[in-house]
Amino acid sequence: MAENVPVSLREQREVTDIYNKLREAAAKLVGPDGKTEVLPNNVYSFLCKLLGDLKAGSSVTILQSNAQLTTMDASKMLGVSRQHLVNLLEKGEIPFHKVGTHRRVYAREVLAYKARRDAARRKAHDDLVRAEHAEGGYEMEPDDSDTRERVQRTA
Repeated sequence: MAENVPVSLREQREVTDIYNKLREAAAKLVGPDGKTEVLPNNVYSFLCKLLGDLKAGSSVTILQSNAQLTTMDASKMLGVSRQHLVNLLEKGEIPFHKVGTHRRVYAREVLAYKARRDAARRKAHDDLVRAEHAEGGYEMEPDDSDTRERVQRTA
């Protein structure tokens, strides 16, 4: 069982002072050479999230928004065939530019298209669920009387 130990007023102030300094301290990155860099809070939060995802076994990709992607890389990001991506580019659904004769797409444009596509899919799904619910499709129980009749006829 823990025993209460008396702490002097001076020691209490020192503990409070250390605690406050720790709370106000900035996160730092320390290199192998001992050089330290102060990290902004948003970078620290990002790194904590990144490490958490890696620890959980998730794969992580870091990509600059102005990175230029090949049509093959962009199609992989979207989970579509390269030809389907080229069709999207030609229809103007995703902006692209050419480097020589090759199409290039900025990562930010691919991610923006993906966000629009996913939002449209969610909306279509939600609309379908609402329509089915309005028609009573989710409240009906399956009618297995036909199955029972066939079983009785064959018995």
